[in-house]
Amino acid sequence: MCHSRRVASRLLDVVLFDLDGTLTDAAPGIVNCIRYALDDMGIDHPDDATMRTFLGPPLADTFGTHFGMDDDQIRIAIAKYRERYHDVGLYENAVYDDIPDVLGRLADAGLTLAVATSKPTYSATRILDHFGLSDRFAFIGGSDLEGLRHDKAAVIAHTLEELGATGAWSPDSGTLMVGDRRHDVEGAARHGISTIGVLWGYGSAGELRAAGAELLVDSPRALATALLREGAAAGQA
Repeated sequence: MCHSRRVASRLLDVVLFDLDGTLTDAAPGIVNCIRYALDDMGIDHPDDATMRTFLGPPLADTFGTHFGMDDDQIRIAIAKYRERYHDVGLYENAVYDDIPDVLGRLADAGLTLAVATSKPTYSATRILDHFGLSDRFAFIGGSDLEGLRHDKAAVIAHTLEELGATGAWSPDSGTLMVGDRRHDVEGAARHGISTIGVLWGYGSAGELRAAGAELLVDSPRALATALLREGAAAGQA
């Protein structure tokens, strides 16, 4: 089912996908690795409801804003998080039902698909390879391990730049972002891109509406319907 206002008419060519909470349920791995980092630093765990709010935002924001860490402490916490994540947490993960079918339908319809995630590109690529989804995407864009490109707007800029280099994107391309948190909506808006918010992830309808999501969908099949409708409109334009 779709909610909120209709997506504005556009020539849709490119769809950018968030990863965690949109394509895969990475919550167990992320939460366990945050707890692992907090244990190492002698910091008490927040309750489960608070831990869930850390799903989606960049790690640097979580450690800095919620726990009040300075830059050096943030670097230590992220390094500890990755110590567990790259070997264990990365695989505490599952693809949402119907996502592989949806990606196949969109690719078959001629849409260019890419990933734009705050997760490091290295990790995102390993996850998508593990689940056999990498070949659905023209580019997998993520943050860098040095922390110089960690917010969603910077990741989207990087992804669009790389897609442009392959000829899959230009400023005239019709582009949509698909994500589950306000960071996806706000990051895309920085580049004049509208977002379809998904309700099976970690954000709420209220959060996504307040951030300015143009459309909300409550299932992957509803997402496919919305995107294919836009693609069909592009073909008739």
